[in-house]
Amino acid sequence: MDQKEKYIITINRELGSGGRTVGRKLAEQLGVRYYDKAIVQGLTEKFGLTIEQIERIKAEKKSWWAGMQESYLSFLHASADPKPTTAAMFETERQIFETVASEESCVVAGRTAFLIFRDWKNSLNVFIQASTEHRIERLMGKGRTYQEAFDIINMVDEGREAYLKKYSDRTRYDTRNYDLVINMDGLTEDDAVAIIIDYFQRINK
Repeated sequence: MDQKEKYIITINRELGSGGRTVGRKLAEQLGVRYYDKAIVQGLTEKFGLTIEQIERIKAEKKSWWAGMQESYLSFLHASADPKPTTAAMFETERQIFETVASEESCVVAGRTAFLIFRDWKNSLNVFIQASTEHRIERLMGKGRTYQEAFDIINMVDEGREAYLKKYSDRTRYDTRNYDLVINMDGLTEDDAVAIIIDYFQRINK
């Protein structure tokens, strides 16, 4: 990666691993913006974006993203959960992520982020994972019972894996998809951010 050029860092994460927080803190440390699927979902709902509209705006070379983020991103609830994604939404998500990455350096979190940017030259793909007990404990800290947390984790894991396989022949658990894999057991989110930044700086020497 070349830090002097636009770069993209993708964060793929397991539910309950703390990956979303890691992504946000990483973006803050690097001084770049953070985007995830909830933001993309919110943008498409608020502005009614379609694939055709995005292509039209890009063709007109408008700086559309700056205006959108000013009028929307600050109002998006941090814990918002995206709705189920259709094939059209997947394509819209890809278009938005690619457009954003072409305009600025950023951190992107999402189940397909590593897939979308796998062929981008200036990218770093990271996977954040943790043991089941670690993940359950984290969800219980948000008010879930042990059984609720266990069931949610299984449901989300199966859903994310099925979603990825719907659009590719890959599994998100294949470490070959990533440049860096971090197990959060025994680590804080700040620890993970420090590991990513250290790796990022080392490959930029």
